Amino acid sequence: AEMPGDRTLRLQHGNRIEALCVLGTHISADVYGAAPAGAVSFGVKHTEGVRVEVVRQGQAEVGSAPSSGTRWPLDKGTVLRFSVSRASTEVNDNKVTVSFYAEGGQPINQAGVFLTGIGISLDVDADQDGVVEKNNPNKASWTWGPEGHGAILLLSCDKESPFTPALDCNDERVFNKEDLLDMSQMVLRTEGPQHLPRGYEIVLYIPISDADKVGVFYVQNPFFRQRYVHVLGQRKLYHSVQYTGGTAELDFFVEGLRFPDDTFSGLVSIHLSLLETLAEGIPHTPIFTDTVVFRVAPWIMTPNTLAPVNVFVCSMKDNYLFIKEIKNLANKAGCELKACFGYVNRGDRWMQDEIEFGYTHAPHKSFPVVLDSPRDGGLEQFPIKELLGPDFGYVSREPLFEAITSLDSFGNLEVSPPVTVAGKEYPLGRILIGSSFPISAGRRMTRVVRDFLYAQQVQAPMELYSDWLAVGHISEFITFVPTSDTKRFRMLMASPAACYKLFQEKQKEGQGEATMFKGRYSGTDTKRVTINKVLSSNILVQQNQYVQCCIDWNRDVLKKELGLMEEDIVDLPALFKLDKQGKAVPYFPNMVTMIVLAKDLGIPKPFGPVVGGECCLERRTRSLLPLVLRCRFLEDVASYHGRLGEVRCGTNVQRRPFAFKWWHMTP
Repeated sequence: AEMPGDRTLRLQHGNRIEALCVLGTHISADVYGAAPAGAVSFGVKHTEGVRVEVVRQGQAEVGSAPSSGTRWPLDKGTVLRFSVSRASTEVNDNKVTVSFYAEGGQPINQAGVFLTGIGISLDVDADQDGVVEKNNPNKASWTWGPEGHGAILLLSCDKESPFTPALDCNDERVFNKEDLLDMSQMVLRTEGPQHLPRGYEIVLYIPISDADKVGVFYVQNPFFRQRYVHVLGQRKLYHSVQYTGGTAELDFFVEGLRFPDDTFSGLVSIHLSLLETLAEGIPHTPIFTDTVVFRVAPWIMTPNTLAPVNVFVCSMKDNYLFIKEIKNLANKAGCELKACFGYVNRGDRWMQDEIEFGYTHAPHKSFPVVLDSPRDGGLEQFPIKELLGPDFGYVSREPLFEAITSLDSFGNLEVSPPVTVAGKEYPLGRILIGSSFPISAGRRMTRVVRDFLYAQQVQAPMELYSDWLAVGHISEFITFVPTSDTKRFRMLMASPAACYKLFQEKQKEGQGEATMFKGRYSGTDTKRVTINKVLSSNILVQQNQYVQCCIDWNRDVLKKELGLMEEDIVDLPALFKLDKQGKAVPYFPNMVTMIVLAKDLGIPKPFGPVVGGECCLERRTRSLLPLVLRCRFLEDVASYHGRLGEVRCGTNVQRRPFAFKWWHMTP
């Protein structure tokens, strides 16, 4: 089989030529064409380190022992193939001599080749164990799955130095070793004489299509006053490598410059070529090329079932008590509360809408990455000013022409826990995006963000119908909570049907005059709302039947796309009313829009009808949820619900990454 770097030499009788032979490759020479007139046979002699094959009529025969006298008839098309078994210590220290003989056996002439053996290998961590192995046969390709292979790059979207204006991936300078720790190692291993013969050069290069996707650095003076030199990427397409002689390893560090996207699969390649020039003034030609392939690690979202690390909330003039309650909840769950103050939030309380926490992961390292939504309210500067830093990355996608709608806020972006659907595993869950009904020209999440999410490949996004809501966020009718059984989670859905069923039960029990919105609630325009009043409002009944239809449409999609059974779904009582545009808003604080911190749930206090001294909505919710979960009902009416948001909209949770390695899955 031909090897990369196999090539042909032109033998000449009466001449000796010099050639460089890379270990693991062959050089072919046409014996018949090099023979002098009158020659009918030939013999071959060679030094110890050379292996010679004689190829006649397409069949290869192993050439003789180094100095034997075997002779072969000189047939048309006879070719010699030779290779070198070890690296040379000096230039031209291997030799092949071909002797040509006339009819009676007398020698006519000779042709000779001086060979210099050199070992070259561009190496990466193709077996994904964090160590750069030597000449892995799979280094030039990339395959998914537990038996897969291929090197992985991190996008350096963090910022190691507070003094640089840009993300590390936008900077062609490296200021410290921490920067290099984000990068993947690539090693050039060479073996051979102290100097390359004249006319040879080693070059590292990338295709022009990858120039904006990968960057390569080289460490100069590894022992004394290190300098990190940017050698490939952006405007630099090739780099001439200094050959150091003997057995050597040159360390390069590689970083991704872009996450996968609709125009970028995530794969990049780097090539190394040995170039030869035949004579002064003649351009170089490659005689050997080695290639390595990397995949840029995707951005991965974290579902509610993963352990919380930090809870973020905006500090406003009117939410002091709310923050106090969230702090207690965070303490119970063993995570930290981080408040974002007015000088950063600039009056914007909707923390969930501005950002989505995720992470990126390679065999050598993992770090959190925040995705910034294009909504850009008062919190616009928060992710860059407060989150971006050493080992905390930042990524955003801004549309050029599309108008931004409420559906571009990240209350409209969720991810399910891991699921198996009809035998196909989604070990990192599936991304859920709220959209308009397929046949209507309603609001949708902007295309650049959707394209970005689909291109990550590892969390197969699906679109739901959320445009029936005034705010239009899927978090208003669906969430996930962890459980300790084999399913590991339940999906909670807002359910007007469950609310009417509960209210009818209470009415039958003679509690029809039980009053809603008692206490601090001032968010309704009616004087006194009772169970009887709610049940007797025909318009409210019709509006909620419509809402239930919208939720049921999503329920069917979710059951199919997440492989769920009815017993995996919990229906929480909820009521909606339609605004002047015919879009739904919650009638009372919507309990589905909760914050999930491990087993502790911060649920919007619904201010439902008080029966026997207890809110019947709270009581029903407690009874519906698995016993392992602790429910805490938080009053968010003044600070959030009155502005069409709930607990979850005003908070955001950074979670631990999955233990599962994304490269072990098959998208």
